[in-house]
Amino acid sequence: MFADRALIHVRAGRGGDGGLSFRRERFVPRGGPDGGDGGRGGDVVLVADAALRDLSAFRSKTRFAAPRGGNGRGSRRHGADGERIELAVPVGTQVRDADGALVADLAAPGAAVVVARGGAGGRGNARFATSTRQAPRFAETGLPGEERDLELRLKLVADAALVGLPNAGKSSLLRRISNARPKVADYPFTTVAPVLGVVDGPDGRQLTVADVPGLIEGASEGLGLGHEFLAHLERARLLVHVIDASEGDAEERFRTIDGELSRYGAGLDERPQVVVLNKIDLLAEPPAFALRDHRVAAVVAVSCVTGAGVDRLEQALFELCPQAPPLAEDAPALPEFLDYRPQPPRPRFRILRTDRGFRVVGQPPAREELEQALRAAGVRKGAEVEVGGEVLEWQ
Repeated sequence: MFADRALIHVRAGRGGDGGLSFRRERFVPRGGPDGGDGGRGGDVVLVADAALRDLSAFRSKTRFAAPRGGNGRGSRRHGADGERIELAVPVGTQVRDADGALVADLAAPGAAVVVARGGAGGRGNARFATSTRQAPRFAETGLPGEERDLELRLKLVADAALVGLPNAGKSSLLRRISNARPKVADYPFTTVAPVLGVVDGPDGRQLTVADVPGLIEGASEGLGLGHEFLAHLERARLLVHVIDASEGDAEERFRTIDGELSRYGAGLDERPQVVVLNKIDLLAEPPAFALRDHRVAAVVAVSCVTGAGVDRLEQALFELCPQAPPLAEDAPALPEFLDYRPQPPRPRFRILRTDRGFRVVGQPPAREELEQALRAAGVRKGAEVEVGGEVLEWQ
């Protein structure tokens, strides 16, 4: 079943703890501190994959966590950074946070966004040595990684999109002009999910055409099946309005669907259109379309049964969907990874690991938050915890 929405929970890796170590070698009786730094936690990244068609992969698994960074060790050996995990999503996926704000729009193949950054690693005790403090017996613990809920919304990226009333013959037309093989039957709402097809041109060019479920009057208000998929029309450069010419009243059928597009908004009522008068094999006379509209760039009569008019329609599609202009040589290159979010504020407190337990430096948070932070740092029963100059025993 086609899925264009998904809710996921992502958690980046925690930073590794700094090493608490002293140099212990023969003939070096007073070796100094040599604990290395902890590694950074792994990031969680979303990557647009052109091979994917929907978000159904996120039905069975919705929670994802990156590994933590490695701990620092003696001899100033730093911990390894946690591995980044990449989650593949279809091209055209929008990422929104828990408040509905747009985080990223992955509208191109290979586009990527870091949605959760790993926590910084803690500094080892070698970093705290000074001329007056030559044997620091503490090291920092790693910071937790970012954790958040995200909503994924897929909006198909297509050059052209087929629209029309149910049973107008959109699926049959897509089978005729492209490599797609959607289900075709003689009853309304045969198509219950969007289908993408690729149209090959004579010069080697290709166009992507989307077929969405048929619209009915009131679709923009939630009636029928098509209202769930109107968003997939937003990215199409051209709308192909398919009308069953054998039923008559082609102009009225055009106005019905055009009214739903206008009420939905998102600029669909401004989009250029090609009107396709389908099923002409059932008519004795060529169909007429007297309506004049500046958005209608072409009117083509076709028969998906006999193939009449299909070549002319394909030619019109390639003419009305020009190739994207090539990037200028001096155009700035897109970064490999995008981050649309402001950086989090610096922590108000840090937790240091000592040889007897833990020390909290900075402004201590509320009790519940502090307990949670200490548990994440690995506190155990009986450990000493120093907060604000007071030493407590963890129970």
